[in-house]
Amino acid sequence: METPLLNGYSGEHNQLVGADGDYRPAKSIKDWWAILCVETLKLWRIGGPIAFNIICQYGVNSLTNIFVGHLGNIELSAISIAQTVISTFSFGFMMGMGSALETLCGQAYGAGQVHMLGVYMQRSIIILLATCVFLLPIYLFTTPVLVLLGQETAIAELSGSYTMLLIPQLFSLAINFPTSKFLQAQSKVDVLAGIGFAAVLVHAVFLWLFIYTLEWGTNGAAIAFDLTNWLTAIAQLGYVIGWCKDGWKGLSWAAFNEIWAFVRLSIASAVMLCLEIWYMMSIILLVGHLNNAVIAVGSISICMNINGWESMLFIGINAAISIRVSNELGQGHPRATKYSVYITVFQSLLIGILCMVIVLVARDHLAIIFSNSKEMQEAVADLAYLLGITMVLNSVQPVISGVAIGGGWQALVAYINLGCYYVFGLPLGYLLGYVAKLGTKGLWLGMIAGAALQTLLLLIILYKTNWNKEVNDTTERMRKWGGQDFETQKSTDGQLTIENGGVA
Repeated sequence: METPLLNGYSGEHNQLVGADGDYRPAKSIKDWWAILCVETLKLWRIGGPIAFNIICQYGVNSLTNIFVGHLGNIELSAISIAQTVISTFSFGFMMGMGSALETLCGQAYGAGQVHMLGVYMQRSIIILLATCVFLLPIYLFTTPVLVLLGQETAIAELSGSYTMLLIPQLFSLAINFPTSKFLQAQSKVDVLAGIGFAAVLVHAVFLWLFIYTLEWGTNGAAIAFDLTNWLTAIAQLGYVIGWCKDGWKGLSWAAFNEIWAFVRLSIASAVMLCLEIWYMMSIILLVGHLNNAVIAVGSISICMNINGWESMLFIGINAAISIRVSNELGQGHPRATKYSVYITVFQSLLIGILCMVIVLVARDHLAIIFSNSKEMQEAVADLAYLLGITMVLNSVQPVISGVAIGGGWQALVAYINLGCYYVFGLPLGYLLGYVAKLGTKGLWLGMIAGAALQTLLLLIILYKTNWNKEVNDTTERMRKWGGQDFETQKSTDGQLTIENGGVA
């Protein structure tokens, strides 16, 4: 078994670490600076390639919108709804279901139980394939659902026909997410970055060929999207089977053992992440009821697309801190867990502020690559300051979600998200947007308020967390969610040993 990239300490920073492998208490500014340097290197060595891979995946979506947007405003609005609402709905749910694998694989790898990673991955693939079947009605009945929700008929019909063609892409996610989480847990992230970059290049060629050369229009965009996603899934699975001999031991009937416990963790993960992802996406549906719906939907879709680029960066950081937390908890290092979390939140906040500044400076030019319409460009510029505030809030929240995934707190965060987003934020947005007649800005302001409340509550919980207790709870979580296979191996080789230490 290779040494995890995130767990090795060496060189001049050895004095920071005690005999148990955990950090010594930081007692001076010099200590904190040294820890900041070490943690920054570890975070970006893993988070950088993961973020690049996820940005490339998002680039596939964005390229589709860019190519289609130049076909016309109706096409842009319709495909934006299909990509941003319907596809994101399923993407969020599938990613959430797959995130259960992050918790188990990360903690198992930290505990030395590498052989279990392949079993967990197969278990996740089985569950996600079943999930795809349950999500199919959303794709099959997109048009009547959008009409029922008040979208214009022309937009709803084009969105529906496009979404039907995206069904193959839905099933590719059942392979994509488990294999990527399997590789991330072992810090095999460079290959994910390489596959993601190749996918963007291939997708650009497909879009040019199908939309402009063969003149298939939006149908060509959907076919290109399907092909690119399946090539990505096949490439990741091929690497797992061919080059990951430690974690992959072949097909195993053990994948069906204790599957319902894994399903429960998967559902909790899905609910937690979906409540976050769907929250901001729901504004696109709400603005469809406003006057001049084509411009309203198009402008907010462009803002969400730009916000999505930053979000993809933080999803990469989310994955990195999730791996960091789960690995360190698995090894019994509470202080290393705590310090890594605090430093990651601090750095993410700085990045969020930088993104806000860039958006405000470039506000008059944000929509140029998405649309030739001057009216659309002016509408986006008018929303830029709300986009900037959203980017700052979105810089902290995904990091804390990553900590929740790494530590197994998904159910708690799901309840917080439900209350802040859907009990407080959305109703407030409705009141400001429709009752106070502030339109798109009112809807967005209400949703920003919900996100701010959620971020505040999660920061309080993070501050009050007892990391010693979290380390002690790790064994019980893995026994509960990982099944008897993990428990049997643990009792046989005794590799999982949790040691307590005071967290400074």
